[in-house]
Amino acid sequence: MASTVNTTGKRPGYGQLLRTPGALSFLIPGFAARQPFAMLTIGIVLLVQSTTGSFGSAGAVAAVTGVSMALFAPQTGKLADRFGQRAVLVPGVLVHTASVALLVALALGDAPMWALFLAAVPTGASVPQVGPMVRARWAAKLDGTPLMPTAAAFESVTDEFTFVVGPVLATALCTGIHPAAGLIAEAVLTLVGGLFFAAQRATQPAYGITAAGGGEPHRSALSVPGVRVLIVAFLGIGSVFGGMQVSLTAFSAEIGNPGANGLLYGIFAAGNMLAGIAVGAVAWKIGPRRRMILGYTGLTIAASLLWTTHSVVLLGALGLVVGLCIAPALITGYTIVETLVPASARTEAFTWLTGAVALGQAAGVTVAGRLADSQGSGAGFLVPMAGTVLALATLVALRSRLKPREAGRVAARGVGHRVPVTVD
Repeated sequence: MASTVNTTGKRPGYGQLLRTPGALSFLIPGFAARQPFAMLTIGIVLLVQSTTGSFGSAGAVAAVTGVSMALFAPQTGKLADRFGQRAVLVPGVLVHTASVALLVALALGDAPMWALFLAAVPTGASVPQVGPMVRARWAAKLDGTPLMPTAAAFESVTDEFTFVVGPVLATALCTGIHPAAGLIAEAVLTLVGGLFFAAQRATQPAYGITAAGGGEPHRSALSVPGVRVLIVAFLGIGSVFGGMQVSLTAFSAEIGNPGANGLLYGIFAAGNMLAGIAVGAVAWKIGPRRRMILGYTGLTIAASLLWTTHSVVLLGALGLVVGLCIAPALITGYTIVETLVPASARTEAFTWLTGAVALGQAAGVTVAGRLADSQGSGAGFLVPMAGTVLALATLVALRSRLKPREAGRVAARGVGHRVPVTVD
C-alpha cells in the first residue's frame, strides 16, 4: 500500500476526505443501500425463529441466504467492472426487494422449510454490493493519493456503523412491532437507497475495455494468491459476525430478556466502529501485513474467550473488545487489496472479500444455531473461536502472498501511478 505517512507526518483527515468533489452524492444513498448486509441475517433469524420456534431452522434459512450472496457477489463485481455499476445495481435492487417480500410471505404463511430455502436463494444472490461499489468509486477518484488510506478507513467505519444501526434497528422492529418488520424495513432501504445510488452516474468508475488501461487483458481477482489468503481471513471475520448474532440472540432468550440482544450486539458493533475511527486517524509506521497479523491475533484471543462468559455485563465488555479487534483486520485487508489487484478487477476483489464475510457469517449462523438449540448459547460462541483460529493460522503460514503485486517495493496504483510501499 502507499505509505500512510506524508510529508507532514500526519494522515489526511476525514473532513478533507468528505470535501472530495462528488463524494457526498454517492455516500449518502450508499449508506442506506448497504443496510441489507447488516439487517438481513438477523432479520431472517428473528422472523423464522418466531414462526418455527427453532434457532437451528432460522440459522439454516439465513445460511442459505449468506451462501447465495457469497457465490453471486463476486459475479456481481465482475459484471460491474465490465458493464458499469448502474447496469448491475438497478435490476439487482428490484429482484432483492421482490425476493424479501416473498420470503416474508412464506414465513408468515407457515410454508415448509424447503420453500423458505428456495426463497432465500434469490434473496441472498441479489443483495446489492454497494459497499464494494463505494470503495471502487473512492479508488477511481483518489488512486495514488494520500487520501486513499483514509478512504479505506472511512469505508470500514461506515460498514461498522451500519452494524451498529442495522441489527439494533432490525431487532427493535422485530421485537417491538412485528417479527417481519425488520425484513420489510431492510427491503425498503435497499430499494430507495439502491436506486438513488445507481442514479449517481457522474462518480461511477470507468468500466469495460477502457477500465483495464490501454487494452490490458482482464485478470480475475481470484487468480491473485494474496486475494485468496484474504478471503480465508474474511471468512473468519464472518464467523464472528454470524456466531455472535445467533449466540447473543439465544443468550438473551435464555435470560428472559430478548431485547438485550440488540444492546449486546450494538456494543460489539460500536467497538468495531470506534476502532475503525481510530485506525483511520493514525499514520501507521508498520506495514499492512504486520498490522493484519497483529490485529487478527487480538481478534482470535478475544473471540476465544466468548464461550466462557455467562454474565450480561461481562459479555458486553468482551463483545466490545472483540469489536475493537475486528476493525483493524478489516481495514487492513481492504487496504492490502489495493496493492494486489489491478484497477480493472478492483470491484470484483472487494466483492470476493464481502462475499467471504457473508459465507463465514452463513456458516457461523448455521453451526451456532444448531449448537444453541442442543447445548445452549455458550456452545454457539465456540464458532467465532474456531473460525478465527483457523483463519489466523492461514494468515501466518501464507503471509508472504500478501506482498504487493509489483516486484520489489513498488506497486502500481492505477494507470500512470507508481508509489513506494511498505510490505511488512
